[in-house]
Amino acid sequence: MAKISEFENHCWRDIMHEDILQIYKSYERETYVGSKVALLAVDLYNLVYDGGPKPVIDLYKEYPSSCGIHAWSAIKPTVELIETARSLELPIIYSTKKTGTGNNSTFRRRNNESGHSYEIKTEFTPSKQDLVIEKERASCFFGTELADYLRSKGINTIIIFGESTSGCVRATVVDAYSNGFHPVVVEECCFDRSMLSHKVNLFDMHHKYADVMHVHEVKEELFKNNRI
Repeated sequence: MAKISEFENHCWRDIMHEDILQIYKSYERETYVGSKVALLAVDLYNLVYDGGPKPVIDLYKEYPSSCGIHAWSAIKPTVELIETARSLELPIIYSTKKTGTGNNSTFRRRNNESGHSYEIKTEFTPSKQDLVIEKERASCFFGTELADYLRSKGINTIIIFGESTSGCVRATVVDAYSNGFHPVVVEECCFDRSMLSHKVNLFDMHHKYADVMHVHEVKEELFKNNRI
């Protein structure tokens, strides 16, 4: 089997046959983080961690909104990424569900929700200078002030992470691209209920709308760009 290029050096390697990689070879390019950056943490609220760090198959009946072990495994790299951004004084935006509207952005049956279900998990608690947006649909751009906020700060690159890879992350990435921003998706800081869905959607975003990068690559780019 031919050696996989660095562009394809990601979690989807074990499910993408060499023929598929050849078909998509025209998308290969240098990935990068732009000069004016903001971080966007998508829906890192308590609901998706319900039931603890267990396989999703063991949780879905009682906690249909939980991403189980996949969510918990992403905590450490996500904390590291946010701490890096804070040290560089970069803008950080959080999204959560707008409550009290009766809207549901998917057709999935939800948990019995509590008053804390849509609060950002304590490991990622926003600081007072961060922006928290409440959204009614999948994309962080739909019906929110996000695009205007980013343009007012001259942002050209949005580093996107959170959940779910196939849902709100992907919808946000597509809208970021459509609004003229450069989306960077952090592989280790995204998660989904299904690893197959996670991998396929990262692959699609990487080849069409965004640069999927590893967390260590993003951190290196941020430090380099800020000359730290």
